[in-house]
Amino acid sequence: MNKRTLGRSGLEVSAIGLGCMGMNHHRGPAPDKAAMIALIRQAVDRGVTFFDTAEVYGPFTNEDLVGEALEPFRKRVVIATKFGFDLGEDGSGGLNSRPDRIRTVADESLKRLRTDSIDLFYQHRVDPAVPIEEVAGTVKDLIAQGKVRHFGLSEASADTIRRAHAVQPVTAIQSEYSLWYRAPEASVLPLCEELGIGFVPYSPLGRGFLTGTIDETTPFGGNDNRTTLPRFTPEARKANRPVVDLLEAIGRQKHATAAQIALAWLLARKPWIVPIPGTTKLHRLDENIAAAAIDLAPEDVRSIDASAAKIAVQGDRYPQAEAARTSH
Repeated sequence: MNKRTLGRSGLEVSAIGLGCMGMNHHRGPAPDKAAMIALIRQAVDRGVTFFDTAEVYGPFTNEDLVGEALEPFRKRVVIATKFGFDLGEDGSGGLNSRPDRIRTVADESLKRLRTDSIDLFYQHRVDPAVPIEEVAGTVKDLIAQGKVRHFGLSEASADTIRRAHAVQPVTAIQSEYSLWYRAPEASVLPLCEELGIGFVPYSPLGRGFLTGTIDETTPFGGNDNRTTLPRFTPEARKANRPVVDLLEAIGRQKHATAAQIALAWLLARKPWIVPIPGTTKLHRLDENIAAAAIDLAPEDVRSIDASAAKIAVQGDRYPQAEAARTSH
């Protein structure tokens, strides 16, 4: 697979990464662990070198899974994980990016990931109780100690990114971004270009909706957080079908699936954008990887943008209380 560099950091990764959250968190009953370890290793065999996890996924068990799966290939891959919550044994607890908590999370994540250095350490959500300069300074110290290689932020505003970057250069911003959620284009993507920061879209397939496999009748299993998302009510799913119709129409022209066009659209926007679609199925992994070979010309992108601009997406992406945590 082609490689991309996240901004000016020098951190080289596969053009498409693998988001591992859904392998045992927030996507219904967890699949068999051995099967997910095998899937991660099959991703490595296919050229994927960028894997995303977090302590909160599970909690804790997703890092264990990723660490076990990637231990034999550690020198060939880049592992990203995240801090930012005060988790009890049951995963409850709020935001916490105090320096002592960041240091504790780093040490615990290193053990679960079976490594001596975290390649990319994101603040999972901005903590308004802790100045971002203090957070960046703490990660800077961890980098100096060799425990972390690169610093990232997730769902941070342009102002927060700029302030953090002044203390410790930010390698990557991870935020939701796809054809049906384009808010980062307003200020975050221009700032990333200005400062030389890579951008990692999570939910690049709209939590599965942009694949065309979900309609208003699709049931979701227990522990699937889509049951709580306003954009996934049956009414919203029905109303948002035109977005999928657009992707499928372009796909017919390019001999590709809707999911592949959704990913190719992201890749065509900037050379430092690296989406991380998640999956638990090998055929979907292969489908996503193949998107990296689809070349959308500038006129293709303009056509998609013009058509998408005529579609009003229905439903907020998060419930109101959770959405408040993504605005800092």
